[in-house]
Amino acid sequence: MTDTKRSPEEIRQSIEANRAELAISMEKLRGEVVKATDWRSQLRTHKREVIIGAAVAGFLAARFLPRARRPPRRWRSKRPS
Repeated sequence: MTDTKRSPEEIRQSIEANRAELAISMEKLRGEVVKATDWRSQLRTHKREVIIGAAVAGFLAARFLPRARRPPRRWRSKRPS
């Protein structure tokens, strides 16, 4: 702290100025949070990356996930009658 003595009025003014700055900062932060969490806007902005990511995820899922078991097909041979 400084050695300068401040009057009670100067302290009040400083507190009010800090409150005003805090209110402005909170409004800016609120706007940034809304923008960052708007997933539709993020999708529009990063459409190419999303498509590439979906293709890679699909490839990996097809490659590494177990396939469903199907009963074996019974083929009928065509014999002349």
